[in-house]
Amino acid sequence: MAYPPKGILQTEALQQYIYETSGYPRENVQLKGIREATVKLCGERSVMTVPVDEGQFLSMLMKIMNAKNTLEIGVFTGYSLLATALALPEDGKVTAIDKDLEAYEVGLPFIREAGVENKIEFIHSDAGSFLSEMLSKDKPPEFDFAFVDADKPAYKKYHEQLLKLVRVGGIIAYDNTLWFGLVAKEEHEVPEHLMDTTRAFLEFNHFLSSDPRVEISQLSIGDGVTLCRRLK
Repeated sequence: MAYPPKGILQTEALQQYIYETSGYPRENVQLKGIREATVKLCGERSVMTVPVDEGQFLSMLMKIMNAKNTLEIGVFTGYSLLATALALPEDGKVTAIDKDLEAYEVGLPFIREAGVENKIEFIHSDAGSFLSEMLSKDKPPEFDFAFVDADKPAYKKYHEQLLKLVRVGGIIAYDNTLWFGLVAKEEHEVPEHLMDTTRAFLEFNHFLSSDPRVEISQLSIGDGVTLCRRLK
């Protein structure tokens, strides 16, 4: 029999085991505060929060890369943003872009309590427009890492922009690329209200798999994270 058995990595029981054994016990107290405040204040929208194991993965990735200048597209209440800011060195910086200021303010007290607000530049803007603005400069900024968790159908557009902003050897991480597992379902099994985004991810995942400008690794952590290392 093949090991592990097909689908075991996606079971709720195993996910809960990961959270309880290595996730929650090592979760930063302010990150826990954001997570709990998001559930309390955002209700069903709290599903948009990066899960604890993904936050820890991003934190370790920042440290392995020795990243200093990072970009986040889509902030929501700031769980992944705080995880990144905590992992960056004292002179590190994360530029965070989101149209939803109200959601960001849910997590802001915990960011301040953690003492890392000085590492964060929050941009209240549409991401595509702001990226275009950065690219229009005589000398656009250069980032070590970018995390994308925003408008899903716009991922391909963001990809083209980010390949001009993230340095060669740097990494772009796209969240939700397994989209509740719906990318592996037959079309008739996909709920109608999720169909457009599912199709967008199917197209985007196929596009990344054949993009010679990046080396990719698609991880089954959280709702799926695809890492793209820029080659040229």
